[in-house]
Amino acid sequence: MDHLSLHGNSSTSHSSVNTAPLSQTGYTILAVIMGVFSVAGIILNVLVVVVTVRHRQLRQPLSYALVNLAICDLGCAVFGGLPTTVTSAMGHFSLGRLGCVLEGFAVSFFGIASLCSVAVIAVERYIVVCCPMGAVLFQTRHAVGGVVLSWVWSFVWNTPPLFGWGSFELEGVQTSCAPNWYSRDVGNMSYIIIYFLLCFAMPFSIIMVSYLRLLGTLRQVTKLQVSEAGSTNRMEVQVARMVVVMVLAFLVTWLPYAAMALAVIIDPSLYIDPLIATIPVYLAKSSTVYNPIIYILMNRQFRDYAVPTVLCGWNPWASEPQVFEMETTVSSLNKSQKVSPKELMKE
Repeated sequence: MDHLSLHGNSSTSHSSVNTAPLSQTGYTILAVIMGVFSVAGIILNVLVVVVTVRHRQLRQPLSYALVNLAICDLGCAVFGGLPTTVTSAMGHFSLGRLGCVLEGFAVSFFGIASLCSVAVIAVERYIVVCCPMGAVLFQTRHAVGGVVLSWVWSFVWNTPPLFGWGSFELEGVQTSCAPNWYSRDVGNMSYIIIYFLLCFAMPFSIIMVSYLRLLGTLRQVTKLQVSEAGSTNRMEVQVARMVVVMVLAFLVTWLPYAAMALAVIIDPSLYIDPLIATIPVYLAKSSTVYNPIIYILMNRQFRDYAVPTVLCGWNPWASEPQVFEMETTVSSLNKSQKVSPKELMKE
């Protein structure tokens, strides 16, 4: 393999020397889409970090994981989204072999750290809401440990291609780089299989198990038959909606990419049209926008500080009930069923 030049993989030829996968108009459209996602992701994630750092009241255990998620998404937007916007506008990857390796590593590094951060948040939600009587507490040291683990885990499993175990190659319409899912080389295949299991399947399993348990607990809370059943049901629906949005966003943004990678691993002869292969790539990179909206901006406590900052002191949602107050309700109900939901909503 010539390490000074870029080329397509042997099993799936995405483009040839004389034929581009898309017209220049197509590349321009993709550049605009990625540019919008990238700029929005940078703005939203910078807002998350700045507001959390400025307000001490937001520095709770969960906030460490949320800010870490914002930093990961910011890295994906800056080192993945912006370069892809430029190369898409040009109609070809113009950063050379070294640029491909660096971009592929950066996007994978921040992307997997982001997935691990989502898993940490899922575990936090599970511990806070599902563990009765405060038997297990999610404290600051646990949050910091989860943050450190997400970075170490991502670094450990994304550096091997830099030293010859696995590789980074062009993907989709040839304007961005990622781990080489296509090579049938034994060394590359062994890396990709382990990478898929530990960096995609495992975080996904943690997220799904945690949120399914959370939904089960919320259903049990509804069945407690406290006097203000209407308040309980409303609160249960609020948190259930939040959980559904979280899981759906994860599935929409990452599952198609993971599924495509798995399909290529299982069937070496599988041919995926370059444009079709680009859709999962863009969906995964669009998570840099969805994450701060879903995980942070829907949190009333954060919103009460962030929205006035953006709107010069005006907060149109100031009177709305806080979605995450359900964690207080559930933990309180686990400790004692004598406290009414109406009283808990006032806390």
